[in-house]
Amino acid sequence: MDIIPQIESEANPSARIARAGPPAPFRTYYDALFAAYGPQHWWPGRSPFEVIVGAILTQNTSWTNVEPAIRNLRREKLLTPRAIETVSLARLAQLVRSSGYFRQKAKKLKCFARFLRSEFGGSLTRMFRTPTAVLREKLLSVHGIGPETADSILLYAGKHPVFVVDAYTRRLLERHELATPAQSYEEIRRLFERSLPGDVPLYNEFHALIVRIGKEYCRTRNPLCSECPLHSFLPRAIQANL
Repeated sequence: MDIIPQIESEANPSARIARAGPPAPFRTYYDALFAAYGPQHWWPGRSPFEVIVGAILTQNTSWTNVEPAIRNLRREKLLTPRAIETVSLARLAQLVRSSGYFRQKAKKLKCFARFLRSEFGGSLTRMFRTPTAVLREKLLSVHGIGPETADSILLYAGKHPVFVVDAYTRRLLERHELATPAQSYEEIRRLFERSLPGDVPLYNEFHALIVRIGKEYCRTRNPLCSECPLHSFLPRAIQANL
C-alpha cells in the first residue's frame, strides 16, 4: 500500500511531548503505545486528494472495504477533483460500491469537489493555506463531512494540527475513565489539544496508535485488557475485575 510520507523532525515525537510538558496521562499513554508498536506511517494515499477521498469513503466501514474503491477510481483516472465533479453520479457510485452506502458517498465526493472549486478555485494548496479554524468550519458546511472526516482531512491531507477523535478513541478513554459517554466529539478533541502540543506528526502518530490498540485489544466485545500495552493505566477497580 502506498502512503504519503510523514514529515517528522524526530524519530519519536514523544520527545516533543516531554519538552512541552503536557499533563498526564497522555504523555505516558503515547509513550507506552509508541514503545509497543513504533511508527505507523499513516495515512494511506498517493496524494492529498486521495487521502480526502479515502476519509470520505471510510465513513461507517473499514479500510479493507475502501481499498477496492480507491483502486477502481485510480484505474479510471478519477482521483482528481475535476474528474470526480465531471463523472456521472451513477458511474461514480458503482466504482465506490465496495465502501458501502455507495450512492450517498458518491454524492459526498461530488459535493466536496464542487466546494473545492467554488471556494478555492479547485486548488487544494489554496484550501489548505486557510487558517485551521476557518477551514474547519467551511469543511463542516459541506454535505456529508462531519467532525471526524473534517479533522482527518485537515490532519492527514492538509497537515493542520487537529486531533482526530474516532470510535476507538472514545472507547479507550471511556474504559480508562478519562471521558464519559455524555461528552461530545468537540469536548474530547479539545481535551487532547489542550493536553498536547499542536504538533502534526504527533497527532498523526497518536491517533494511528489508538486505532491499532482499538483493533487489537480495546475491542467493543471481548476486549483483551489484561494483554493490552495500556493495561497498567486502567483504573484499579477495573484491573481488579480482570
